[in-house]
Amino acid sequence: MGHALVTRDPSLICAALAFAVAAGSAATQPYPSKPIRLIVPFAPGGPADIQARLIGPKLTEAWGQQVVVENRGGANTIIATEITAKADPDGHTVQIISAGFTVNISLYPRLPYDSLRDFAPVTQLTSGPAIVVVHPSLPARSVKELIAFARARPGQIVYASAGSGSPSHLAVELFKVMTKTDLVHVPYKGAAPAMTDLIAGQVQVSFPTIIAAFPHVKSGRLRALAVTGARRSPAAPDLPTMAEAGVTGYEAANWFGTVVPAKTPPAIVSKLRQEIARALRLPDVQERLLSQGMEPVSNTPEQFADYIKSEMAKWAKVVKASGARPD
Repeated sequence: MGHALVTRDPSLICAALAFAVAAGSAATQPYPSKPIRLIVPFAPGGPADIQARLIGPKLTEAWGQQVVVENRGGANTIIATEITAKADPDGHTVQIISAGFTVNISLYPRLPYDSLRDFAPVTQLTSGPAIVVVHPSLPARSVKELIAFARARPGQIVYASAGSGSPSHLAVELFKVMTKTDLVHVPYKGAAPAMTDLIAGQVQVSFPTIIAAFPHVKSGRLRALAVTGARRSPAAPDLPTMAEAGVTGYEAANWFGTVVPAKTPPAIVSKLRQEIARALRLPDVQERLLSQGMEPVSNTPEQFADYIKSEMAKWAKVVKASGARPD
């Protein structure tokens, strides 16, 4: 029969007790116990930044711990995402991700992180469609007319995006694949310069966000044909969806969500999700989001994980069919 190892060395006994106390303290330590970094992988002022600065103060009010928005733009969100992947998994580093997160895994042959293994999804924040807009010099007044016009002029219609691999790029590539049209891509370094050249008539087509394009639609400088979501947008209820406009099965959403480093305790992930969901239900938050053309979602971590995987599979096919490459 084996015998338990017993020690009467006071120093070892004290060390063991200290370890047990420390372990118990860590397990019961309230969350959050220090300021939270809310990393935004874009420059200030865009929709991800707006959502971070809407939700961050609500979390601060609820928990009494400062939520610090940290803008880390660049490299198609890869810089910020690598920071999050390597952060301590204690719930004090949270990142906003967008549709580009699910595209990068197909667009870049090597990433400094594993897009599935290194992150724990928390919740999807919002979803909103892009808007199909053309310069008024283009005679197309519907999506069907745009398709017919483009088919009659392969390689002659130029479209603008906010950059290679951006949602506005892949949304048009999906359109090209599904409609068998040949539009020429001109990537810009951001949505603003792309919109400037579209208004000037240097390019003819773009699929930007509603908030970026709608003021120019109202002023008559651009013509709107449809929205890219599965259903009509409350921000532009008179515009048909692409499916209603004749491209059956088309859907390309601009969406945003939150992730934390992998191995973050499930209890912390759940607490984060619950508090973010509460913030998204607040009337002032909902009003601001809807004015931006975005609708609150706040699904569960499991639902968000499934959505991320489905988006990865969808855009992998588009990247392969279109031959899209990063800048």
